[in-house]
Amino acid sequence: TGKQAIISAFNVSFAIKDSLEFVHRRFSFRPEPDPYCQAKYTFCPTGSPIPVMKDDDVIEVFRLQAPVWEFKYGDLLGHLKIMHDAIGFRSTLTEKNYTMEWYELFQLGNCTFPHLRPEMNAPFWCNQGAACFFEGIDDSHWKENGTLVLVATISGDMFNKMAKWVKQDNETGIYYETWTVQASPKKEAEKWFESYDCSKFVLRTYEKLAELGADFRKIETNYTRIFLYSGEPAYLGNETSIFGPTGNKTLALAIKKFYYPFKPHLSTKEFLLSLLQIFDAVVIHREFYLFYNFEYWFLPMKPPFIKITYEEIPLPNRKNRTLSGL
Repeated sequence: TGKQAIISAFNVSFAIKDSLEFVHRRFSFRPEPDPYCQAKYTFCPTGSPIPVMKDDDVIEVFRLQAPVWEFKYGDLLGHLKIMHDAIGFRSTLTEKNYTMEWYELFQLGNCTFPHLRPEMNAPFWCNQGAACFFEGIDDSHWKENGTLVLVATISGDMFNKMAKWVKQDNETGIYYETWTVQASPKKEAEKWFESYDCSKFVLRTYEKLAELGADFRKIETNYTRIFLYSGEPAYLGNETSIFGPTGNKTLALAIKKFYYPFKPHLSTKEFLLSLLQIFDAVVIHREFYLFYNFEYWFLPMKPPFIKITYEEIPLPNRKNRTLSGL
């Protein structure tokens, strides 16, 4: 098979995962970003601490969704159903509104593909994602081409407990992952790798609120997902074992060759050439190198190779209905 051929050529041993799905790794702290990593658009420019609400306050919870990069491209990506998700809150005591979202510190491209720096042997990743909380909800931004809809009402006490969870979640889940990788488009297909992005933060927050006793309305909620389709992934190693002094030079070169067409700041001519190179690697040669949990994996790609979906993931059911006596 293609996978066996590539592994044989690199002379590497590989491991197939034991369970149906890899778990996104949690970390004990968030590292300081490398100065090399620079955001084109400042992360969370108006961010503020999450306020402490009065326990008896009534907080409205809103589902927020708008096309990715709407501030630059309007509804263009909305037509492709490439959407960004966030959560809104409104205190009925103070009548103040708040927005909470989770996104990339250095934009999506940097989280998806590395930089190939001449002075470094290994690919260099500018990949972090984090929560951003700020006062106010930009109604026009969310309503014009997206969604601003009430999904639940919670108490101030529940909000405060959620805020403590957000802090812990934000400090331990620090890296963005664009791709969901599974064996086929079928719902029952084996899932190899799960994404970790803005929508997953919203879904985790909804689950936490349900755990705390929130009742969610019965409305349809869809989310953008970007899938890669492949056979069983093959484990290749980490940065040291591949790119270190005693690493596999053939494999190291192949990984860097794969990532080269994805480099930033291309001219139109370079971009078109890069698309051809990417098509050749992913579709013709059916190869993809994935960096996940600080490890490199080889994906033997198969049709339809890549797909963007906008699928329903229902709002959660209240978890402690019995315990609350309701």
